[in-house]
Amino acid sequence: MKLQEYQTKNIFAKHSIPIPKGRLAFSASEAKHIAQELGGRVVIKAQVLIGGRGKAGGIRLAKSAEEAENLATKILGMEIRGYHVHKILVDEGINISREIYLGIINDRSTQCPVILASGVGGGDIEDVVRYSPEKIVKLSIDPLLGLQDFQVRDLANRIDIPKVHWRSFVSIGKELWRVFTENDATLVEINPLVITTEGGLMALDGKMVLDDNALFRHPELVQQQEMDNDEQSELEAKKFGLSYIKLDGNIGCMVNGAGLALATMDIIQLNNGNAANFLDIGGGANAEKVATAFKIILSDPSVQVVLINIFGGITRCDEVAKGIIEVMQETNIPVPIVVRLAGTNADEGIRLLKDADVITAETLNEAAQKAVSYTRG
Repeated sequence: MKLQEYQTKNIFAKHSIPIPKGRLAFSASEAKHIAQELGGRVVIKAQVLIGGRGKAGGIRLAKSAEEAENLATKILGMEIRGYHVHKILVDEGINISREIYLGIINDRSTQCPVILASGVGGGDIEDVVRYSPEKIVKLSIDPLLGLQDFQVRDLANRIDIPKVHWRSFVSIGKELWRVFTENDATLVEINPLVITTEGGLMALDGKMVLDDNALFRHPELVQQQEMDNDEQSELEAKKFGLSYIKLDGNIGCMVNGAGLALATMDIIQLNNGNAANFLDIGGGANAEKVATAFKIILSDPSVQVVLINIFGGITRCDEVAKGIIEVMQETNIPVPIVVRLAGTNADEGIRLLKDADVITAETLNEAAQKAVSYTRG
């Protein structure tokens, strides 16, 4: 579960991590009113569950309440990488002397949490990770002992934070650890954590991702959950025992078995195509389950063709075929469907599909080639 920036900052504030004054706005006039209360100089920030807002024009500095209203008008309703902006955060303008990155994640390789820090923060942190990884300092945290003061001081020293700020930096680091553990997070980050020209530290932005398996311990956070379309599809898939992950391609995939799903995506890429999703219907899928999976795939507007690859073991190929036909009878399918069946009752499944004028293929490679050709018209 991802939290919006304003939700993350509310949690920071409860843990005494300094944040700018600000409020949420849903209209340009509301943004103007908040800007007047904050003295006119404010930052207008789109609230969407995606990074890269600044480069997309979703974060703008206003020098007056009138300018804040104009910028809010432009930002509200805009689309950032497929996410529509319905609300904005209006924060007071802060005079920045230096930007720092600070975050905590779970590291699977070391099987423990890791705190990360960099003397270079802000919107270019991805470039730092990609091109200058030596500027990222990492320290493992013993989950039984927790984050220790000396570890945070070590970070401060290694990223060249002036000693006058070490006490505040240690306090923020320790509280960030509390935020991480008390909320069952898999990621908590402050980017940027800034040194202001007045000589203080402040979290200008925040990001949190929570472990879905622990949400039963945080009903108050579940009530605040704001899902984008992809997450709604993932949630719908979970209800029916499906594993679904949205990707960036245009070939929708329905496969039984995670390994076969990954192999299918590889074959698609080998044929110069891109999968639009990972979707594993699992073993023993019936017609209803297949129909649900189909509807989830077709809810993605980027899908130009659907590739179904089923190896019938526990799953019967004729049941899969019936599910496909059921969806076709109920819905006007706007894209071609390519199906490859093998295994239990495959011959019967293929017969049913041919009678319904569905495109079939004997091999996975043939199916991938046909699917890619349809994306190219």
